Amino acid sequence: MAETIEDITYDYEEEGRLVRRELKREVLSKGAWSTIMFLYEELDRKTEEWRPPKVAIVRYKKWNGAYRKQSNFNISSEKQARQIIAALEHWYSGEGDAES
Repeated sequence: MAETIEDITYDYEEEGRLVRRELKREVLSKGAWSTIMFLYEELDRKTEEWRPPKVAIVRYKKWNGAYRKQSNFNISSEKQARQIIAALEHWYSGEGDAES
C-alpha cells in the first residue's frame, strides 16, 4: 500500500512480468479522499505488443496511513475519451443545458 500520493502507481505485474504500464498521471484531488487520472497501456499477451492507451480515473481513500483504491472508471478508447471531452466542453461552455 502507498503511504503518499506520489507512491501510487498504476503499473501491474503478473508473475514478475509487467502487463500494465503507467504512461502519465494527473492528480485531480488530494487529501483523505484522492483522485488520480492515469494514462496507461496493457500488454497483449498473444502478440507481446502494447495495446493503444486507455485512461483510468481512480479514487483512493487514506486509511490507517495508506491509500487504498475505492473505485475506478476506465475510458476504454480514444473515441470514448473524445466523446467525454466534447460533452464536458458543451456543458461548461454555457451552450449546453445542464439538465439534458
